[in-house]
Amino acid sequence: MDEIAQLRRAAIAPEIEPRRRPMDVVYTPRGVQRDGVGGWQIMFRELTESSRLIWLLMLRDISVRYRQSILGYIWAVVPQIATVAVFAFLHSSQVLPIGGTKIPYIAYSLWGISMWQLFAGCLTNCANSLTSSGSLVTKINFPREALVIGALGQPAFDFVVRLIPVVAVFIWCGVVPSWQSMFMPLLLVPIVLLALGLGFVLSIANLVIRDTANALGIALTIGMFLTPVLYPPPVRWPFYLINLLNPLSPLLGASQDLVAGGFLTQPEMFAAACIFSMGLFFGGWHAFRITILRVLGYA
Repeated sequence: MDEIAQLRRAAIAPEIEPRRRPMDVVYTPRGVQRDGVGGWQIMFRELTESSRLIWLLMLRDISVRYRQSILGYIWAVVPQIATVAVFAFLHSSQVLPIGGTKIPYIAYSLWGISMWQLFAGCLTNCANSLTSSGSLVTKINFPREALVIGALGQPAFDFVVRLIPVVAVFIWCGVVPSWQSMFMPLLLVPIVLLALGLGFVLSIANLVIRDTANALGIALTIGMFLTPVLYPPPVRWPFYLINLLNPLSPLLGASQDLVAGGFLTQPEMFAAACIFSMGLFFGGWHAFRITILRVLGYA
């Protein structure tokens, strides 16, 4: 109950002190005016005012995930280790021959699956954020994108937990990451933006059509095998074309390049993927703002 009360106070805080707002929201027969530069200023201002609410939502999700769990943080690493163990066995037994990797395969695949789980976890949580929030969506006046962004907290925390077995395996295999790996957090930004941009769109779709969550689960399962997570980037047709059109592939490949060699093998593809991720984020956010009030019946 204390958490709900905090969320309510944080959500209505901008409404309590209207004099602090440097800009008025313009209402028209078509709803809140969100076109042009003024619309983006409103969006960024309201997002800034909701920063405390977003932080509370992140803490709530992390607390709920681990509060009543017997094994606790182990659940964050079990799927990662189990998947890598299966593929490492298939690779070593030549049942599933996989091309050479720059670092030992078990370290390569463990890092790849960790990055994929970060993307998949962010996308799934963002897509389910509105439907899992209940009355917060309809009964409290606050920027609803705070719910979508707040859903990033739990998968981001899980990713940090998953780094523990990654570091242990790297030490065991004698893998010493290059000093350029210190820039790895910058590579995570476009991955999160890609998931968040898709999450904005899918959260609305899931609010209207509940089959969206099931379809997303199937798409992510297939997508993991179409993305070079557990194997090097393919060079044969048509798998090469699929990898080329997949915006996540160069982002994942760039992180693997930094770990293994310290330089990007495809910098132009990485730059294009970053631009695409940023464009998808802003486009998805804008579409979310236009659609959410109409879906809820407020405009």
